[in-house]
Amino acid sequence: MEKVILNAEMREEKGKALVKKIRTQGLVPAVCYKEGKESVNLKIKSTDLYHVLHTKAGENVLITLSVGGAKAGKERLVIIKEVQTEPLRGQVIHIDFNEVSLTKKIKVKVPVVTKGEAKEVLSASGVIEHTIWEVEVECLPMSIPEKLFVDIDGMKIGDTKLVKDLLGAEDVKVLTDPELVIISAKPPAKEEVKEVLPGEEAAEPEVIAKGKKPEEGEEAEEGAAKPAPAPKEEKK
Repeated sequence: MEKVILNAEMREEKGKALVKKIRTQGLVPAVCYKEGKESVNLKIKSTDLYHVLHTKAGENVLITLSVGGAKAGKERLVIIKEVQTEPLRGQVIHIDFNEVSLTKKIKVKVPVVTKGEAKEVLSASGVIEHTIWEVEVECLPMSIPEKLFVDIDGMKIGDTKLVKDLLGAEDVKVLTDPELVIISAKPPAKEEVKEVLPGEEAAEPEVIAKGKKPEEGEEAEEGAAKPAPAPKEEKK
């Protein structure tokens, strides 16, 4: 488990206006929580925090929080509880930490990634569908894995990989339902072609010109003008 040191100072500023002011100074407001104890308000340089958040361990990085300034306390071993970011630029605007003990197990969420290649599925133009991207585990802080793996080598269309198939979880207890599907190997999507049965073709209507004299034995089209009778020859 990756471990880093992060410097912080006690924060007296409270309220939206004052907190906004310290952000303009390149600082991020933070709070450190510990079970059964009062929380501590802190402020951290945004540049220092950036490096901590971009380790291989991601948000599961184990941090030694070194608090300086007035009312400085001892070093605290913490993990990240929650990160709030500005929606447009993605900048961190607030962060919460949980203080932990090296001898007490904690619950965290760990990313799930695939390992290997499902060659038979790909050769058949099938699709590997990844449905669960992280699982919850319980372990000691120093045993938090950076990620857990699911092996897709040798998968065929119709095969699935479940939570219980995860690799790399020897020192941790996976709390997520072991029967949930993580990976599915699905057949290629088929285009729906509507089958036209014999006799279903639409017959084109026969057009009879208006006023056309029907053939012998046919009735005149309804609504068509009937031809005027021939004039009778006058008797002399």
